[in-house]
Amino acid sequence: MPVSITVVGSVNLDLIARLPALPRPGETLTATHYAQAPGGKGANQALAARRLGADVRLVAAVGDDALAADALALLRADGVDLSELAEVPGPTGLALIQVDESAETTIVVVPGANAHLSVRPEQLTGADGVLTVLEVPEAAVVAAAEHATGFFALNAAPARPVPDAVLRRADLVVVNQSEFEQIDNIGLARTVAITHGAKGAELRRDGQTVAEAAPPRVTAVDGTAAGDAFTAALMLSLLEGHSDTEALRRACAVGALTATRHGAQPALPTRAEVEEVLG
Repeated sequence: MPVSITVVGSVNLDLIARLPALPRPGETLTATHYAQAPGGKGANQALAARRLGADVRLVAAVGDDALAADALALLRADGVDLSELAEVPGPTGLALIQVDESAETTIVVVPGANAHLSVRPEQLTGADGVLTVLEVPEAAVVAAAEHATGFFALNAAPARPVPDAVLRRADLVVVNQSEFEQIDNIGLARTVAITHGAKGAELRRDGQTVAEAAPPRVTAVDGTAAGDAFTAALMLSLLEGHSDTEALRRACAVGALTATRHGAQPALPTRAEVEEVLG
């Protein structure tokens, strides 16, 4: 039976501009390409887990505008359970993304409906794991931690203060190096995964590194959703019973494959594609 994961998170429509280089403060540049695509850290992680074989429910909020349908299109197409999706008055969330020729990105999020997400205990019932992110209100993050009955994971991005009670409840916290340095008391979590971009990732417990992995060599073109794909893959792999090292290896491969394609959700790989890379 597939692992079941409930994601409490954000839904955005990504507005993506590709440029030769990221602009400096005060600088104006002309994009070489523009696109719109579904995104949002919660939605990306939900779809990533779904494409890797999990049964996934998304608890999220969208606005009552025309953008919502575009933001949800790939989630619907791939069979993510949207029965707990709320529609609230106002705009759907947006993300303004710049991508340069080396796949580096800058991202500005306009929360929209995500700022109004609330969570009821019964929405989390029965899931093997609950995953949440920091693109939703603190009350939603706290509720996810309090009412998760199985494995609880937090992708602590974008970085902001996290209540100690949430960190103590976390079986897994996923951060990049910058987020790791910004979040106080992150060591309260049972396990912390730190991503290091193209260099790979590590798992820490009690302040000690317990596993490390490097991604396969790829030609990266867009790193937008690589961290989201990594997070979903790591959580799913741990729930499937893989060892720390193997789970980290699989997550690095999923993140690397995602970075070889443009966009967030359109870039997320299937389980078959990941198995082919892992050999």
